Amino acid sequence: MKKLICFGIFLMALHARAQNFTTAFEKSNGNQTATYFECIKFYTNLKTTYKTISFRAFDTTDAGYPLHLVLFSSNGDFNPTSWHQQGKIVVLINNGIHPGEPDGIDASMMLLRDLAIGKVKSMSNVVFAVIPVYNIGGSLNRGSFSRVNQNGPESYGFRGNAQNLDLNRDFIKSDSRDARAFARIFQWLQPDIFIDNHVSDGADYQHTMTMLTTQHNKLGGETGKFLHSIFEPALYKGMKDKQWDMCPYVNFEEGNPDKGWAAYYDPPRYSSGYAALFQAIAFVPETHMLKPYPARVKSTYDFMQTIMEQASAFSKDIIAKRQADIAAVKQQRDFVVSWQVDTSKADLIPFKGYATGTKISDVTGMPRMFYDHTKPFEREVKFFNTFKPVVTVEKPLAYIIPQGWHAVIDLLKLNGVALQRLQKDTSIQVDYYHIDDYKSQVRPYEKHHRNTNVKVSTQNARINFLKGDYIIYTGQRNDRYIVETLEPQGDDSFFSWNFFDAILQQKEGYSAYRWEDVAGPYILQHPELKQQLEEKKKTDPQFAASAALQLDFVYKHSPYYEPAHLRYPVFKVR
Repeated sequence: MKKLICFGIFLMALHARAQNFTTAFEKSNGNQTATYFECIKFYTNLKTTYKTISFRAFDTTDAGYPLHLVLFSSNGDFNPTSWHQQGKIVVLINNGIHPGEPDGIDASMMLLRDLAIGKVKSMSNVVFAVIPVYNIGGSLNRGSFSRVNQNGPESYGFRGNAQNLDLNRDFIKSDSRDARAFARIFQWLQPDIFIDNHVSDGADYQHTMTMLTTQHNKLGGETGKFLHSIFEPALYKGMKDKQWDMCPYVNFEEGNPDKGWAAYYDPPRYSSGYAALFQAIAFVPETHMLKPYPARVKSTYDFMQTIMEQASAFSKDIIAKRQADIAAVKQQRDFVVSWQVDTSKADLIPFKGYATGTKISDVTGMPRMFYDHTKPFEREVKFFNTFKPVVTVEKPLAYIIPQGWHAVIDLLKLNGVALQRLQKDTSIQVDYYHIDDYKSQVRPYEKHHRNTNVKVSTQNARINFLKGDYIIYTGQRNDRYIVETLEPQGDDSFFSWNFFDAILQQKEGYSAYRWEDVAGPYILQHPELKQQLEEKKKTDPQFAASAALQLDFVYKHSPYYEPAHLRYPVFKVR
């Protein structure tokens, strides 16, 4: 009897302490999400009360506030190095990258509180690191109308950050201070699993929670195989046991799903694609926008709890396979830098949708499509979750980058890449790319006019480098990041994001009348060039009819043409 009374007093004490940490979401019966300042105050107080919680600030964001990180460790150890040494699974959770999708903000507050007070059993071999609100500027830009497709909460933040950037397109280019602060956190933690909480847009269906996973072919190695065959199925089962029937992220906008859909392609600009560069397993849970906010928050809470449970159960497998892949990437020679879906291969997955119908629009008076909730269905549909290589490159012994390209160099350092500097002016035999063709987008995309459809040819020459230029030896654990950002044909390479656009502009030219006087004697002294000129006139009528094209041809085949034009300024040592 005495034990029961003591246990009852203990539970009452837990309840009383928990009452001090009731969230805005709970106080409002699920209608409100915490403001940025409420969220920070909540975690500040939680840290003060519980020794299993740490709360620290990292670099300042575009909004002028630091990016915070909450740590939960059951034994009060908050050192990532010792976590990895002890064989713990490090789970990094990102919230509010799109603050209009605040489900993870509220769910994380409640989960960390419940772990701290003992309401939810913690796993001694799993630690949580939570970014409470990533997009602080967007969170402070609060309103009720920017998410017209979404059912609650009453008010929320805006998608764009303090620069009006979509931070889920900024992980490679890092135009924001937010992204740079995130990179410092990511490299400090070296997480095994990364979760980026979102809310969907798009089609209507019955599922409350859908899941976008690191594409297993792109992740590759033992970790990719394990993710696809074992860990993902365990998550689906764990969520089903909690009464949430998940399906993969629904990647079609409207209409009939019978044709199926492809897994979302996530190059490194996105959070999950960025995490894959470092052999981390990533998940982007996407709650369904039209479901009530309380259900969305609860499913997010349960998803994170399921991750904890399954990570604990499979901790030895996750650690062993990641370690094997980290070791393998150092030795890996060929890297895929661009992928496409393989439409010849599909899985069959259960999908709970709604039939569509047609009715007359109240706005246009014309026929419109709608989802008929009186006609739910459940059937198997095709899910295209196999990707195949488009561009594969061979990793060199080293890359050399002249020191003037400091924006690229700074990002390499930020992301944990080891660089060395040449100790003296040096002439080195190197391979380099000539940019043969590319397309620049006409419209801006996240502050850039991206370069796509890049065609290159490889050339070899002895190049003079200066003291202080950077040499990056491969064989690092971050080789995949190095290769995918520095190879110009990479889907999210630094070249694709305009970091090297200066080499696309010719800096010197000629006056035609003056070049005529120089070019005439030059081709007489170089009959092989004269022959090339005549051959091209025979095969290209447009060229034969244009004096300007012929003068330019001779110029670009002479030593007067600047070698830096279209020469990609990242050099390879074989």
